[in-house]
Amino acid sequence: MVPRLTVILFLTLRLLPGMKSSMVNLINNGYDGIVIAINPSVPEDEKLIQNIKEMVTEASTYLFHATKRRVYFRNVSILIPMTWKSKSEYLMPKQESYDQAEVIVANPYLKHGDDPYTLQYGRCGEKGQYIHFTPNFLLTNNLPIYGSRGRAFVHEWAHLRWGIFDEYNGDQPFYISRRNTIEATRCSTHITGTNVIVKCQGGSCITRPCRRDSQTGLYEAKCTFIPEKSQTARESIMFMQSLHSVTEFCTEKTHNVEAPNLQNKMCNGKSTWDVIMNSTDFQNTSPMTEMNPPTQPTFSLLKSKQRVVCLVLDKSGSMSSEDRLFRMNQAAELFLIQIIEKGSLVGMVTFDSVAEIRNNLTKITDDNVYENITANLPQEANGGTSICRGLKAGFQAIIQSQQSTSGSEIILLTDGEDNEIHSCIEEVKQSGVIIHTIALGPSAAKELETLSDMTGGHRFYANKDINGLTNAFSRISSRSGNITQQTIQLESKALAITEKKWVNGTVPVDSTIGNDTFFVVTWTIKKPEILLQDPKGKKYKTSDFKEDKLNIHSARLRIPGIAETGTWTYSLLNNHASPQILTVTVTTRARSPTTPPVTATAHMSQNTAHYPSPVIVYAQVSQGFLPVLGINVTAIIETEDGHQVTLELWDNGAGADTVKNDGIYSRYFTDYRGNGRYSLKVHAEARNNTARLSLRQPQNKALYIPGYIENANSYIIRISKSFLDLQKDFDNATLVNTSSLKPKEAGSDENFEFKPEPFRIENGTNFYIAVQAINEANLTSEVSNIAQAIKFIPMPEDSVPALGTKISAINLAIFALAMILSIV
Repeated sequence: MVPRLTVILFLTLRLLPGMKSSMVNLINNGYDGIVIAINPSVPEDEKLIQNIKEMVTEASTYLFHATKRRVYFRNVSILIPMTWKSKSEYLMPKQESYDQAEVIVANPYLKHGDDPYTLQYGRCGEKGQYIHFTPNFLLTNNLPIYGSRGRAFVHEWAHLRWGIFDEYNGDQPFYISRRNTIEATRCSTHITGTNVIVKCQGGSCITRPCRRDSQTGLYEAKCTFIPEKSQTARESIMFMQSLHSVTEFCTEKTHNVEAPNLQNKMCNGKSTWDVIMNSTDFQNTSPMTEMNPPTQPTFSLLKSKQRVVCLVLDKSGSMSSEDRLFRMNQAAELFLIQIIEKGSLVGMVTFDSVAEIRNNLTKITDDNVYENITANLPQEANGGTSICRGLKAGFQAIIQSQQSTSGSEIILLTDGEDNEIHSCIEEVKQSGVIIHTIALGPSAAKELETLSDMTGGHRFYANKDINGLTNAFSRISSRSGNITQQTIQLESKALAITEKKWVNGTVPVDSTIGNDTFFVVTWTIKKPEILLQDPKGKKYKTSDFKEDKLNIHSARLRIPGIAETGTWTYSLLNNHASPQILTVTVTTRARSPTTPPVTATAHMSQNTAHYPSPVIVYAQVSQGFLPVLGINVTAIIETEDGHQVTLELWDNGAGADTVKNDGIYSRYFTDYRGNGRYSLKVHAEARNNTARLSLRQPQNKALYIPGYIENANSYIIRISKSFLDLQKDFDNATLVNTSSLKPKEAGSDENFEFKPEPFRIENGTNFYIAVQAINEANLTSEVSNIAQAIKFIPMPEDSVPALGTKISAINLAIFALAMILSIV
């Protein structure tokens, strides 16, 4: 049964968004800057760190040979969560964070299996979002299922870094070739195996050959391709990296262009190696000439620290136009009261042509602290614009509070141009700080995005949209991976209301959220009349909304305890004699630390675009790692001149959408209106007030192997009258002549008769049998379990001799015939 949930409305808005930024660099054939981040909910376990190191070390060598001596893993950081104990070997992170990591280690939501996979929904050759390993995958022995962890990592790295796809197809495992034969969907076709139906019951399994379906011409449902364990084919890592012989990607020569897999669909029949060679990583990378493989990777253990944030806010003369200073203060107040998590350290700097520290770092503990900081928000705008002086003052505010700039965050907001930004670029690099940039208006310095890109921060653009700044600040939530610390924006709406008119609206609160819920109303002229009602009928009036003391035209209500699940309704009355703009913003947090909320995140396929090339707008709707289906998703794109384009995003597997029903909603955007910054806002609403979770296995994952066909080439059978002698000294026990024994396929029953020489066999003789198997590669199994055999001649009953009957039958009873063999 598919879980259903009531999720009517949720918003996550990110302005000027691009694909996830990565700090990974490829320098002299080695990858540096890879981050593997452990989720705060994962229990502390030293073995987890050790196994990650072993996985990456093995993967580095495998990757080096798979890319024909071109690349390997050189420097890797493992990000330890704050929930683990501190240790002397743990260093302080710089720009590394959980939400920007290439690899995350986290438990699956709803125990949805331990398959390693890559979140990848771009086009052929486009990078993925992240690799997800579960702690169970890293801590338990999965060799029979996925092969070694190092090989699985290389399979996923190819998805993530080079944008290639799987060469198997779980939905269409067979196809009819041009030769009119049924073939398993694979690459290369040199991989051999058998097509069988597997039936398991009570811990044992039996197989039978697949039958052909007369309707489809293919094999019957549930037919499975079981590969031979002993192979000679070297390709392909994107089909079945677990096979010992597989060490390469499919090339143009070995690629199976007929296979109905995602690689052929997404890459127009190109081989994985062709796509890899066309990636930016390989444009100027030549094979290493040294004979020896590169050194093993170097690991840095980094422990997440207490969040440190400094606001660096522009108060230059241009901020006085279009109520920019006013809107900035409204948004900054919302960030300080509703977004930044308690326990964080927050400071504030303002700048024009000079900079001033308004607040050194202060620990957020209660409402009094918020008020002390917000009281220092700038009230006047004048002077020029010096972004570098603002940044340097931000560094100083952090350092003077005995904190390191490394790993700290700066939120830089400006509307002005500054030709001197280049003068502090090197200092920014050395600081290790993360800079989130908010460009306000069309004249904001074009170099702003460089600061956010180089430090791993977010970048936003706001202009005519009166809620643009509020939406931007709302997006700068915790980067730790702790779901209880992340703010979720439920509503962000601007309403133009004529004089003496009411306007009504609804805000749904689903069962996964409701903690720390705020309703905020702002106005441009006069405070409106406010009525709010929860799903159970409890009402809140204007007097319940607390008005700020800064005269920035905002009032806020914090819902006590947990907000009721269901639809909240609000009504606003513009009681002024003139029309005015009112805004409604609602934020909340997760209800429980163990149940992730439903969220929507949006971005574009690339940071810059050139007409007429299209970009793709993506929105991911999920609960934890599970896709949410049945959602109406609308994207609103705003240009620098205020023009808005509305797009409905689809999850139907057509057009820009790669896979149907994977919770990724997408659409091409082509309506350019010249060069400049574009902002993106997404609205997501469940159809008929109900959405559903998808329990389908994720795409782009290492192939689960149900088993192998492994022929044992010959048997060694030895016998002894002593159980202990056979157990402890198998090699010196009596050897049975097995030259006439022709082994069947592994898993088959074997019948073999032999005379137990040189033993004298009498009634009651007891001896023991054990077996070893040898495969075609001359690998020998461990000794089987030991079977017992007894020669048994039944004694005649008293009446039998009188009848003169001669007893001649001899029975040899053998116990425990089920030999357990495994090749090592």
